[in-house]
Amino acid sequence: MFESYESPLASRYASSYLLELFSQRTRIRTWRQLWTELARAECELGLPVSAEQVQELEDHIDDIDFACAAAREKEVRHDVMAHVYAYGQAAPSAAGIIHLGATSCYVTDNADLILYRDALRYLDAELLKVIGALAAFADKYKDLPTLGYTHYQPAQPVSVGKRAALWLQDLVSDHDEIQYVLSCFRFLGCRGAAGTEASLLELFNGDAEKADALNERLAARFGFSACFSVCGQTYPRKLDSRIVNCLSSAAQSLSKMANDIRLLQHDHQLEEPFEEKQIGSSAMAYKRNPMRCERICSLARYLISLPSDTAVTASTQWLERTLDDSAGRRIVMPEAFLCADAVLRLAQNVVSGLRVNEVIIDRTLREYLPFIVTENLMMEAVKKGKDRQKLHEIIRVCSMEASRRMKEEGICDLPERLAASAEFGLTKEEIDALLEPSLYIGRSCSQVERYLDELQSVLSGAGKADAEILI
Repeated sequence: MFESYESPLASRYASSYLLELFSQRTRIRTWRQLWTELARAECELGLPVSAEQVQELEDHIDDIDFACAAAREKEVRHDVMAHVYAYGQAAPSAAGIIHLGATSCYVTDNADLILYRDALRYLDAELLKVIGALAAFADKYKDLPTLGYTHYQPAQPVSVGKRAALWLQDLVSDHDEIQYVLSCFRFLGCRGAAGTEASLLELFNGDAEKADALNERLAARFGFSACFSVCGQTYPRKLDSRIVNCLSSAAQSLSKMANDIRLLQHDHQLEEPFEEKQIGSSAMAYKRNPMRCERICSLARYLISLPSDTAVTASTQWLERTLDDSAGRRIVMPEAFLCADAVLRLAQNVVSGLRVNEVIIDRTLREYLPFIVTENLMMEAVKKGKDRQKLHEIIRVCSMEASRRMKEEGICDLPERLAASAEFGLTKEEIDALLEPSLYIGRSCSQVERYLDELQSVLSGAGKADAEILI
């Protein structure tokens, strides 16, 4: 008999923390905490809710009878009311005051806000681990010259660390964006069927100050500084869109980094970690495929596609409430977090164990360096009184011939060709002295140093990267 379907994000990729955070047990436990704190605030503000009832609710937060709730939901076709019933069965003396003055969104939306906030904080901490590891890598290789590429064609040299700093800068911008989105989180509170708090005014006999006090207490007890100023029955679905956008942004950055590593691994300049007994191919035993970077790109592609879903949901909410967001959000929001988690954990592993093959990097750069430095050679010859336009033509002719021979025979003889030209005016020794890679990386090293100095406040919060290997 086959086992039932399980999301690969749950079975293969995501962390135990997020799997537990988005589990049904955590969700319903959070609902019960919300019901308990609502009752506590109502008791404190003078409504007919006793301290004993609040205590009974608190005592039974964890003994959730899912079978009871499932059976009840089959009868009433309402998940929240099914759990109100199951909670009342566990805490019978408080059954009559559970959910007093609330709508379903009091528990569903507030619970989502709590879970999404905690998940986003967790993922930001995971992102900081990648940032910390990548910053250390950039610093270590800030002055190691390497061939630059534009259009994936050989270009001016850069340094290995400078290239890593480009990846790092993208990730830091993602961290900043996550921090901003977290700063925009607000609690929904207990706002009623249309967001007007009419039910609270009824309970408090028109006392708006007590209604405010209840929501302020609820927000504070769940770690929020305030409630949304205005809302319908739900919190604004724009927040979901912003959350998934920032997760997608991090996926874009990590996919860019992983793609670059894949390109460089093709030439063996960089290599992702490869374990002692790892198998690269079932057929070609010699292969060392960049499977972790490929997986980052594959998972990132899925995450990058998700903002379109949350954008449509945010843009099609009808007036004060419609339920066509519910089923989709149950899938998209947890999966977005789990996918981001998987990509970040893979990135930690890759960056922490990234191998730099310095001999190959140097050989690759020196193969193209004679062509790259021809403008510098021309400037040196001009200083000796040579005609710039004639020098340009000599370089063009010699380069074409040297390039042809390089492609056909694997030999680069451009320095020898230029030195052999009496009109060029530079000896082979003079040309060789100018073929030092470190002369052509510009300010790569100082740019990395300056950028890392700017990041000290961010890096101080960066934890150690987790090198755990994923399936």
